[in-house]
Amino acid sequence: MISAQLYDVAILIWLGVGALTFLALFFISAPYGRHARRGWGPAVSARLGWVLMELPSPVLMALFFFTGARTGDLAALAFIVIWQVHYIQRTFVYPALMKPNATPMPVSIVVFGIFFNLGNACFNGVWVFHLAPAYGAAWLADPRFLVGVAVFAAGFFINLQSDAILRNLRKPGETGYKIPRGGLYRWVSSPNYLGEMMEWAGWALATWSLAGLSFFLWTVANLLPRAVANHRWCREKFPGYPGERRAVIPFVL
Repeated sequence: MISAQLYDVAILIWLGVGALTFLALFFISAPYGRHARRGWGPAVSARLGWVLMELPSPVLMALFFFTGARTGDLAALAFIVIWQVHYIQRTFVYPALMKPNATPMPVSIVVFGIFFNLGNACFNGVWVFHLAPAYGAAWLADPRFLVGVAVFAAGFFINLQSDAILRNLRKPGETGYKIPRGGLYRWVSSPNYLGEMMEWAGWALATWSLAGLSFFLWTVANLLPRAVANHRWCREKFPGYPGERRAVIPFVL
């Protein structure tokens, strides 16, 4: 297993790459979904693309959990459950619910997604199940864990609700985009992204770790620029787009 010193250096490099990604994505919108465009190489079905790029996270996290010495630690058990709840939904349920005619995903985006998930799973799995001092059962009553889990759960609910609203926008046979309404779409254009950022903010708090914080910051680096691009796209496409909506943070951004 990696030494603590090497781990510290690696995660700082990882954070640096995340900062560069954050800046780059304000100038280059990742070419999938509504921002899909030519020139990014071969593509695969959106369903297959999502499965391939998300799969490393649940697999690696399970591997780190079962190869560690904390399988009987109640806090470790809670962390693996929290992680897998999100990633089983994101890896298998979410793609299965996609429309069959969803826009294909460039292989280059799949590769970037695999890179993102490999990094986050490795840094979090190694820390939580191997390098960190054992959290122990007492951690389950710590305010940081309790508040973190509550924030994660709220974000998970917002994410699911927002995705469901998007899936049900079009009637059978309809194509094109419509203005979503309901839930947090009342206040922001990308509540699904807000929900995901909340999830990993909750994880960072519950694990109280640099690994958790790095995941949250990487999530913001990926999703905040895209939320801004989505908001700009909606305002350009729909002349009557609700003026009170913000991109991703109600009343703020």
